[in-house]
This record gives sequence, structure tokens and C-alpha cells, in this order.
Amino acid sequence: MTNVNKKPNLVLIGMPGSGKSSFGRALAKELGRPFLDADDVLEEREGTTIADLFRNGEDAFREAETRTSRFLSERRGQIIACGGGVVERMENIEAYKRSGVVIFIDRSPEAIMGDVETEGRPLLKSGRERVIELYSRRIGKYCAADFIVENDGTEWQVLERLLRLIEEEEL
Repeated sequence: MTNVNKKPNLVLIGMPGSGKSSFGRALAKELGRPFLDADDVLEEREGTTIADLFRNGEDAFREAETRTSRFLSERRGQIIACGGGVVERMENIEAYKRSGVVIFIDRSPEAIMGDVETEGRPLLKSGRERVIELYSRRIGKYCAADFIVENDGTEWQVLERLLRLIEEEEL
């Protein structure tokens, strides 16, 4: 068995509600690798909540997110689910690419709004129009990922696509 620490990180990016955390946990279980939710790591390292950081302005949150991205990119062999706005600063994606492979989980705004609770998500509280606006603004940045996996089927179908990609690319 290959040492997990020699493997690249698998970094999942995409819109809030695209399935990054769910697929990250499933991949970690399937591959026997550690899973980290970047937002959870951020809160732990910063000693505060994302909501509190946002109360100090989005820039305060983005600074903390960049610190977390640098921290997480110093390790190897992890599966990392990033916050949806990690692409707002491309230096975050560049950091993650130094130690891993970035995979964009692409899910349409319509599908996200169909089944995602937006109340606890600071940038989605405005509803459908905000989700569409964020997706439109970020799509080009998300496409800077090394790979794109469409989340347009069942959870099992999408997980199978991810596992096939990892196997074919020897990640």
C-alpha cells in the first residue's frame, strides 16, 4: 500500500451546496485518506466562527481563508473540501495546486437552490438570484481547477466519476 503522505491532496472546490463536503467524506472513506473541511479548520485555527468573521467584513473572512489555504497546502495525502468562495483569491488555488490536485464539483445553481438550505450560508441568504450571480461570477475561476466533475446525477454516479478520475489519473 502506498504511503498516503506521498499522495497529492485532493482539493474539492465549487459552489456552496455543490457536494464538496459530502463527496470529500465519501472519498476519504473509499480511499482510506484523511478528510478535512477547510471551513472547520479555519474556525478552529482562528478561534472564531465564519459568521463572526463575516460580521467584520468579507475581507476579514477572506484573509483567514487564505491563511487556512496556506496551512492546509503544507500537508499531503488529504482530501480537502474548500469553502465555496476559496476562488475569490486565486492565490488560494495556487497554494493548493502546489501540494495537490484541484477538482471542481460543478453543480448548477438551479440544482443547488432545489435542495440546499441557504439560511446558514452567509453569501446565499439572499436566495436564488444571489446563487445565480455568484455562480456566474465564479465559474471562470472554478474552471482553473485541474479537473471538472459534473454533479448532475445521483450521489453514487458522481462519486463513481470522482473515483474513476482518481484511478485513471493515479491520484
